[in-house]
Amino acid sequence: MATLNVKPTRMELSNLKKRRAVAIRGHKLMKDKRDEMVRRFISYVRRNKELREQAEQRLADAMRAFVYARASMTAEEVEEALTYPARPAEVSAKLAYVLSIAVPKLKLDTSDAFSYPYGFATTSAELDGAVSALAELLPLLVELAEVEKTCNRLADEIEKTRRRVNALEYVMIPQFDEAIHRISMKLDENERGNLTRLMKTKEMLQGK
Repeated sequence: MATLNVKPTRMELSNLKKRRAVAIRGHKLMKDKRDEMVRRFISYVRRNKELREQAEQRLADAMRAFVYARASMTAEEVEEALTYPARPAEVSAKLAYVLSIAVPKLKLDTSDAFSYPYGFATTSAELDGAVSALAELLPLLVELAEVEKTCNRLADEIEKTRRRVNALEYVMIPQFDEAIHRISMKLDENERGNLTRLMKTKEMLQGK
């Protein structure tokens, strides 16, 4: 482990003790922050798992309905029926903060009510079910994207904080301890040397 290159003076010793106290306080604050981020991260991961399972199930149901629709309709009829969207949709994004970490906040805006974008004369009930299922799936996908990105941001920040905590705990604070011990030993040695010289000087003066 590298040692701090400092002069063995009382002023430097005082500065090192102050810096050590700040490092210990910062270490505690970052550990607390890391622990709280881990707690929030676990909560978001659980929510992400729930949303993903729901989205995959609904998507599978919608795809199954499309397969049934293709079996009872021609490819041209399906393509023509789906040329226009069921309703306009717009996703807006802004930033929110979780423990001072910027995370995305997505909002799905569907101004119009849902309506089938085709007539019912040449379409099947299976196609109706597939289109309806996908329309209901869209808000879930938007929330899933938001939660998943939040998980990624929290995971990155947890890793950065973990490295900082380890750097303080295993590098900086031990360096401060070692430097404080070294300077204290050197100052004690100088103090003993000065005391010895004073005693010898006193003996010499008394001898005269």
